[in-house]
Parts: sequence; structure tokens; C-alpha cells
Amino acid sequence: METKEIQAILQKQRAYFQSGVTLPVEKRIESLQRLKNTILANQDKIEEALRKDLGKSNTESYMCEVGLALSELTYMIRHTRKFAREKRVRTPLSQYVSCSFIKPSPYGVVLIMSPWNYPFMLTIDPLADAIAAGNTVILKPSAYSPHTSAIIEKIIRFAFDPECVTCITGGRKENQALLEQKFDYIFFTGSKNVGRTVMEKASRYLTPVTLELGGKSPCIVDDSAKIDLAAKRIIFGKYLNCGQTCVAPDYILCDEKVKDRLIQALIREIQKQYGLKPLENAHYGKIINEKHFHRLCSLMDEEKCVYGGQTNHQTLQIEPTVFDSITWKDAIMQEEIFGPLLPILTYHDINEAIRTIESHPHPLALYIFSQNKTNIEKIKQHCQFGGGCINDTIIHLATTQMGFGGVGDSGMGSYHGKVGFDTFSHKKSIVDKKTWIDLPMRYQPYKSIYDKMIHFFLK
Repeated sequence: METKEIQAILQKQRAYFQSGVTLPVEKRIESLQRLKNTILANQDKIEEALRKDLGKSNTESYMCEVGLALSELTYMIRHTRKFAREKRVRTPLSQYVSCSFIKPSPYGVVLIMSPWNYPFMLTIDPLADAIAAGNTVILKPSAYSPHTSAIIEKIIRFAFDPECVTCITGGRKENQALLEQKFDYIFFTGSKNVGRTVMEKASRYLTPVTLELGGKSPCIVDDSAKIDLAAKRIIFGKYLNCGQTCVAPDYILCDEKVKDRLIQALIREIQKQYGLKPLENAHYGKIINEKHFHRLCSLMDEEKCVYGGQTNHQTLQIEPTVFDSITWKDAIMQEEIFGPLLPILTYHDINEAIRTIESHPHPLALYIFSQNKTNIEKIKQHCQFGGGCINDTIIHLATTQMGFGGVGDSGMGSYHGKVGFDTFSHKKSIVDKKTWIDLPMRYQPYKSIYDKMIHFFLK
């Protein structure tokens, strides 16, 4: 799509928003319900698109994409009316007689740029929040997942007038053209490098942004952990979507006393969940494209591989793979893995583990497997991370009751549920001052009695 076409769409959406059409709460709820119904009507097509792009099974597609998107829509349909209400707040005595309230208001025209790893859920979830808040939206799904982008475009075209929500497909040219425009809010999910570009472009117009990025999310396993259960849950979180999950455990930081037990438990669990030949498992997915496939292959050290390591270039598949004796100097520890490669590092005591984590950029997620309450509290208190789990992995993002987002290098801002509504809303602080009385103390000429009154009210 050419820049002029994008500008025309943007102008139409801005005029549409300024007309006030998106402001009535009932209009927002109708839009959310229509989107939900359209998704339900196209569920089979969505799952087929996800299979073509990422090799996802129908079960995984629904559990991690369609189902989560529907849950977010259902939540917003139920709660938008409450979220959109003005909220009365306490008025200080110095403002006698008046009432104070906060009014949530939409920003206007929003740009949502979504990634390829969960291309449906990470497009629809923020879209639901933005619509609930009363914005118009331009969606830009990833070019790396073309089949899912195509079905999203069809769904959006059916469910919305283009002045309300428009889906723009394409690649780098379209991304660059969009980022040159003035939006009222930008929501981006993707890599840190592209996130920096988004923030740089947004700064030109002082556009507020939410950045959902990534990082090397640690998974701590101490000597009190239930090893078999830890292995089961780590394998699920790590190899879901072939490791192409922004909050997947990037590496294990394990107490050296339990490392060998943990490795054996991890191997047993891989065999149990994916079989002895994972590349022949119909429910095991693939790497998104050749570029990422070759990048992942370049991170593999055969000498340190203790399980897996087989690849299939034709199908772009890599076995669930485990590495031992890894150090921070290894290639696999120099970048976010974003694939089915699991390196294991060790520590002597929990304080060393904390120092290790805090000496690196803040991760998007952190996981600790432990029965030791002291260790758990130390990790919670001293480690900076976006979110995480105790004795599980990745499930913290699957709730509308908590915000999901990063900190530091892993992002800024958050969304999901009420937090998502707030993200796409500007909160106007308003004082309604009554007219039947007007205290004189703030007006000149100043008098000593007024000075005493000011000191009485403001202290």
C-alpha cells in the first residue's frame, strides 16, 4: 500500500472519530460483539491459517490464540460499560464547594502493530481493548505470517467500517509508511530493535506508546523444587509454539545440586509430551521462516547438546533441544533464543542467581520453581521483570485480571482487561465548581485573614 493511501485512511478515521460515533458505550459493545461473532464464524479458517504459518495444531491454536482472543472480547463486552463511567474522587477542602471526577476518554486514532509468533491473539487482544476504550484503529499484522494476516484482514473488513477499523497488510514498506504518520497512540509488539525504531518515530509527534518486547527470561530451579513437576511445566512453556513465545523460559538457572536430576527429568518429559521422534509429531509446529531457522541452527553447540538437536530444513523444524555446561560467553546466551533450544546454567546459592539475573537487562518474564518461601520472596523482591510465575510458566499472561507488560529493555506499558482499557484511554481530571458560593481568599488584593484561611486549608 502506498503512503497516500495510508494517509487517506488515516484522515477518514480521524474524521470518523471526531464525529463522536465511537463514543457511545453501546456502540463500542456492539462492535466488540460483532467482532466476536465474526471470529466464531471463521474459527476453522483461523486455525487453518495458523497451521500454514506456524504448524500449530487446532488444540494449540484455540488454547493460545483464538480462545484467549475470545476471552478478552467476552470480558470487554461485560465490563466496558463499567470501565467507561466517570469516577468520583475526593475533593480537598480548599476547593469548597465542588466535586471532582475522572473521565476516561479515547485517544483517537490508534496504530496496533502485531508480531508473527502469536499473530491472531496478539492482534485481536489489543484491538479489543482499543475498541472498548472508544478509539478507531489501524491494524498492521506481520508479513511473516501471511495466511493469518489474510484471514484477519477478511474478518476486520466484514466486522467494521474502514473508518472505524482498517487492516493494512504488507511488509517493511508499509511499516515505514505507517510510522511516518501522526497517530494518537501506538501499540507495538515485537523485537527490541524494531521497538526502538517505533519509539523514535513516535517521538517526532510526541505520540504515547506501549512496547511489548522480549528478552532472555530466566527460569530458576532451586534445590527444594519438585523436579518432575518443574520439568513438566518447563517443557510445556519452553516448547509451546516451538519456543517462539516472547515469555517462554529462555534459559534455566539451576542449583548445581539438582542439575543432573533436572536434566534427566526434562528429557523424560520431552519424550512423554512430544514422543521419541518430535519431528514426526503432527502436533509439533515449525519455525516461522528460513531466516529464523538458520539463526537458531547457528546457536547450537553439538558438544554441549545433551538431548535433541535434529533439524529438518525442508519443514523448518528443530527438535526440542537441551544444552548443558552453558556459560554466558556461549553464542546461545548473547540474544533472545526464540526457538526450541533450552540452555542450562547453574548457581551455588540463590544470592548468586539474583546477582546473575540483575546483571543483565530486565526480562519480560521470570519463573521460579521452589518450595522455599525465603528464596521465592528474595526473587520477587530483588529481581526486576515484567511478570512471571511461581512453580509454573507463561500462564500469567492468560488472565484478564492482570496487566501484561515488560520493564526496562523488555518493554513499557501493559494491557489485558481493565489495564488494557486504561492503556488506550486518557483519563481527564475534572473539577466541577459550584456557582452559588465563591470564596474570596484566592483573589487579590490579599488580606491577612485570607492568608490565615489559605494556611488553614493547605497544610
